[in-house]
Amino acid sequence: MFIGGEWVAAHTEATTPVVSPFDGRKIADVARADREDTKRAIDAAREAFDRGPWPRMPPRARAEVYLKAAKLLGERATAIAELESRNQGKTIKQAADADIPFSIDNLVFYAGACRTLDAHSPQEFTGDGTTIFRREPVGVVASITPWNYPFMMAVWKLGPALVVGNTVVLKPASWTPLSTLELARAFHDAGLPAGALNVVIGPGEEAGNELCRNPKVDMVSLTGDTATGRKVMEAASGTVKRTQLELGGKAPFIVFADADVAAAVEGAMVGGFVNGGQDCTAATRLIIHASVKEKFLRHLLDRVHEVRLGDPLARSTDLGPLVHRSHQKKVLAAVEHGVSEGAKLRSGGTDGGPKLKDGAFVAPTILDAVAPDMDVAQKEVFGPVLDVMEFTTYDEAITIANGVEYGLAGSLWTNDLRTALKAAHALRFGDVWINDHLPLGSETPHGGFKQSGFGKDLGVDSLYDYTAVKNIYVDLTGVARKSWHYTVYGDPA
Repeated sequence: MFIGGEWVAAHTEATTPVVSPFDGRKIADVARADREDTKRAIDAAREAFDRGPWPRMPPRARAEVYLKAAKLLGERATAIAELESRNQGKTIKQAADADIPFSIDNLVFYAGACRTLDAHSPQEFTGDGTTIFRREPVGVVASITPWNYPFMMAVWKLGPALVVGNTVVLKPASWTPLSTLELARAFHDAGLPAGALNVVIGPGEEAGNELCRNPKVDMVSLTGDTATGRKVMEAASGTVKRTQLELGGKAPFIVFADADVAAAVEGAMVGGFVNGGQDCTAATRLIIHASVKEKFLRHLLDRVHEVRLGDPLARSTDLGPLVHRSHQKKVLAAVEHGVSEGAKLRSGGTDGGPKLKDGAFVAPTILDAVAPDMDVAQKEVFGPVLDVMEFTTYDEAITIANGVEYGLAGSLWTNDLRTALKAAHALRFGDVWINDHLPLGSETPHGGFKQSGFGKDLGVDSLYDYTAVKNIYVDLTGVARKSWHYTVYGDPA
């Protein structure tokens, strides 16, 4: 672990094995934090915030550390991408060509954005004095990241929190901690002051619970499922911590009758199977107009049969293993349950077969004739499983799309601008794509509605989540007794 600027073992010397989801072999042993280790990391972050240099450095100096870290990560990107692929199971082409370079660009963006962050202009709102607004860091931030995008989610949490002067205790998922440690190494080598960033690896019931309940922590930021988000809010409420939550999703993918079906099929393939479907924004609910449904489904099944399963480190692989054997079993059970509910299995629903028996594979799966109220259509499966539904009217499509507890992301496909904008306004999701699915940039705010959480990752908006506005009033009169003092005691002058 990384605590107070040093690489340390757990105080009990306990470790947790990290295994490859491709072949089950152990990659590494990592320190296993308990409450005492987590308290040590929190104390280091608290000391660094209260008395250390990082919150007191000008934005330019903090930006320089970010740019140095980004440069180092760029030089190490190939090795980090391979580590990410081996540890998480995502394909090397996604890790090397998308996740890692995008994350590095995020850091470069934050290096610039922190230098332009401002509050309201000072004004004489009362007529007798000047009111100054300061935007200040919240304090000690606990960042809890998931296993689906280990490196990128660490950057999305750490990036805006640290750059505005907070200090951070970062807890990656125990299954996938390795690339997060490399992120900490790069910041350390870039000159980040000791204690500004701390990384602990441990189970949620110990390390995570301590981060949420410890009074020295001012804010908790989580990317995870909605059930975990509820637990975090409950635990954080005891000390009234600020929370920022990016939670589950069940993204609708609406194809209207006039859509370019070929383009929509490509979008469904990419949006549905990205990262093995282990993505909160994945296009899991394909809501297709009845007039084009059979054509869409026929082309989709043709494309699905072309997906290549295999070693995630091979450039020819399109779909690697899921993150862990236990998650593989959960996804396959969800498919089986969907069939028992009445869905029609058109493709997949199996593991990777004899050649891939050692890995946590799930073949790309298409479920047809899915009813909107089925569990498989309501609950997050988090695997390469696409539900196909049918609609006939605009209102029906919007009702189906909005008829889940989630509100993270969705897309719609049409060549009619009026329909596109009308639907985009009607959909209760934080990200709405038109004739595409997934694109995000460092500048674009990302976050959900409803039970997909609140707050934003990416963009300038994320910086506001990690800062608080202070109101400072300066009297300009020099008069001891003001004209309004009589309202408290005495008579008017």
